[in-house]
Amino acid sequence: MKAVDRFAETARWLRYAEEDLRTAQSLLGMSHGIPRHACWLAQQAAEKALKAVLTSLQIDFPRTHDLDALRNLVPDGWQLKDAHPDLVNLTEWTVEARYPGHWAEPTDEEARVAVEQARAVWISVTTELAEHGFTVTEAP
Repeated sequence: MKAVDRFAETARWLRYAEEDLRTAQSLLGMSHGIPRHACWLAQQAAEKALKAVLTSLQIDFPRTHDLDALRNLVPDGWQLKDAHPDLVNLTEWTVEARYPGHWAEPTDEEARVAVEQARAVWISVTTELAEHGFTVTEAP
């Protein structure tokens, strides 16, 4: 992939991640906001942010929602690997927030925690991409 195309694709992943994160954050403040929607969007924001890093580094990634598997594809030396050693709780919202099952509905507090964790991933990703010369938009 040409550098111009790679930068455009990285920017697209970041934009999608930012939109999901902004929407998740806005749901937290709404009286009619549904916590499971905020949880799912938080997971999606983190996933897309990680995929932006992988795209920028030209690392092929599988079609997966497993945030730890995606983070593990990031080369050693990227601090986001150390800053986010366990993303399993955020990954769980991939299924638990989208489908009925034998689990409790997410609470407002769980939604807040999920959004904060996704925001932390976003900040790590955008900070390190900027350090590697990629222009990043304002954090949500």
